[in-house]
Amino acid sequence: MNRLDLFYQIKPIIPRRMQIILRRAIASHKRKSKKYLWPIDPNAAKKPEGWMGWPDKKRFALILQHDVDTVIGLRNCARLMDVEKRWDVRSAFNFVPEDYATLPSLRKDLGESGFEVGVHGLKHDGKFFKNRQTFDRNMDRANQYLKEWNALGFTSPSMLRNMAWMAELNIEHGCSTFDTDPFEPQSKGMGTIFPFLAWNSSKTKSYVELPYTLPQDHCLFIILKEKTIDIWKQKLDWVASNGGMAALNTHPDYMNFWGTSCSNEEYPITYYTAFLEYVKTHYEGQFWQALPRELASYWKTSMIKHESPNDPLNRLSEPRSPRPLS
Repeated sequence: MNRLDLFYQIKPIIPRRMQIILRRAIASHKRKSKKYLWPIDPNAAKKPEGWMGWPDKKRFALILQHDVDTVIGLRNCARLMDVEKRWDVRSAFNFVPEDYATLPSLRKDLGESGFEVGVHGLKHDGKFFKNRQTFDRNMDRANQYLKEWNALGFTSPSMLRNMAWMAELNIEHGCSTFDTDPFEPQSKGMGTIFPFLAWNSSKTKSYVELPYTLPQDHCLFIILKEKTIDIWKQKLDWVASNGGMAALNTHPDYMNFWGTSCSNEEYPITYYTAFLEYVKTHYEGQFWQALPRELASYWKTSMIKHESPNDPLNRLSEPRSPRPLS
């Protein structure tokens, strides 16, 4: 049994507050030792071969996604939708189908309002890719939800992944990786701020992987205890200056919409609205704000002739480990 399997075996018996304390201690150490590649890995700015730029010659792309981990997040979805409507942006909401009931009316409202719906594993227990037999069972059920929800995207809980297996799902896009994030359980980053094709082991089927490139909210505000969005702004500015994809994955589970004192695992929704205000005011007219399905379609159409299944970036289960610039 590897360390990840052991962790998810004992996780249910560790009090949540203790989990957070332990993660904060580990993250504090990693933040010091990995400062050369987080929040920015300079090597990740390299443009892919054949890259022709974003639609309408936009400077960079902006992708917003929300993984809804718990029923608490589910209850906050309508509030988050209203926030994004006010800022005239749209996003994807990814639900865990077997941890809570997602009402068809909510999915319908999301679709009719211009948002996207995706599948976020089956259960948020870290076991989707436990072994091949488990994955085969999970794949059949996940494909059923994808079909029922008319969904094209899949995001991996806790970013635990096997991209070769994930490519066998009936999906057009996914998010199971990042450019750089030493705080994740599978901590090796893909070292790119651009999408890429991920292929199955037989190299007959692929999907567009959309690595998140801005730190996730829970890590930034709960684990690292940041009290401003300065790191989001710093990373956004760097991605924009390099013409990449600014992909932000946040969680309504941890957003406090009421202006009250935040609990141990909450942060004010004003952090998120401040980010939206920053990108809209500082980069007005310079970015392509797309849904994941729109970006995946564009990427597959414009880049598939340049992306070989044998590309080193598309190694399917073990991404390359970033190194500091010499």
